Amino acid sequence: MKTKYADEKTDLEKILQTIYDKENNPKEELKPENKTETISWKDFEKVDMRIGTIISANDFPKARNPAYQLEIDFGPLGIKKSSAQITSLYTKEELIGKQIMAVVNFPKKQIATFMSECLVMGVYGNNKDVILLNPERKVENGSKIG
Repeated sequence: MKTKYADEKTDLEKILQTIYDKENNPKEELKPENKTETISWKDFEKVDMRIGTIISANDFPKARNPAYQLEIDFGPLGIKKSSAQITSLYTKEELIGKQIMAVVNFPKKQIATFMSECLVMGVYGNNKDVILLNPERKVENGSKIG
């Protein structure tokens, strides 16, 4: 009988401690856009991020949102195409020769009449404009991000 009540007391203490912790250590509520699912290291290792150099940039008038059609040289991985919504911050001319970071192992995705083969990575600025991620120094095309 004592063991049963001891177990119930322990459970009740745990519940009370949880309530106390929540009341005395309030955590900032995450906004819906900031909530993310935790992934394992094994999951992360599946994402193949590489450095490439943009070798061509063309207008993409058939895209739903303003975008460029890019061709990117990833060295030993070859040249891959991507559609990127970066027209508000970058001209086609300034993109040529720019090194960028991209995910290269997503399946191909059709965007209007264009087949995108990689995902160019960037950061959303204040106006939701995409600011491209790029290495601090020039590196070899195809270099793996780690």
